[in-house]
Amino acid sequence: MAGTIFQDSKLPLTVWFRAMWQLTSQKNGISALGLQRVLGLGSYKTAWALLHKLRRAMVRPGRDRLGGVVEVDETYWGGEDAGLRGRQIGTKALIAVAAEADGRGIGRIRLRRIADTKRQTLHQFIAQAIEPGSTVHTDGLKPYSQMHGYVHQRHVPPRPPVDAQHLLPRVHRVVSLLKRWLLGTHQGAIAHDYLDDYLNEFTFRFNRRASASRGKLFYRLAQQAVQVEPAPFASLAHPNP
Repeated sequence: MAGTIFQDSKLPLTVWFRAMWQLTSQKNGISALGLQRVLGLGSYKTAWALLHKLRRAMVRPGRDRLGGVVEVDETYWGGEDAGLRGRQIGTKALIAVAAEADGRGIGRIRLRRIADTKRQTLHQFIAQAIEPGSTVHTDGLKPYSQMHGYVHQRHVPPRPPVDAQHLLPRVHRVVSLLKRWLLGTHQGAIAHDYLDDYLNEFTFRFNRRASASRGKLFYRLAQQAVQVEPAPFASLAHPNP
């Protein structure tokens, strides 16, 4: 257990494995309250920490970057801020989204919370998520310009503007599914400090959505749980049931 996600845990591995099965066998996952009830855990905090550690194991170290044709855009998570326009953030969280084309459908995705829409931030996300030489489709946002190492295709809305989902349909579909999942399984009760972990889980699920076997998802999570660095409770944000 040392050097893995299980390090310093007082829970037996059988409880971890049951939690992993609950997390991977259900199409939309499970909340901490639900896991606490199913496993009979003594506290919400234990269930919450267990799930967040497993979500961190859902990102495989050294995973391949997206390739081919990839759409990139941003979206927001959080309540409305009065008086803000355009891409002003306010109290909302900003999420970068990359969706790989698979014919007319969607291949793999990458999601990450970002601080702003400055050129350096967006280009860094693209470099980490997408293989050089790929074709990157974006909207007309100026910071996406001067993209080196990629074939950049900008989609600027015509006048009068059309619905943005027709310009970058794959990322808008991913965003719609992400928000539906956050509002459904987790009732939208997700603070910004925890958002990256939920993005990891959604990405893990989405990229394996075609798998016919829940057992394969369990196996993959177990495999990655012994490859990632330990996540001590102190490194996690404090839970609120």
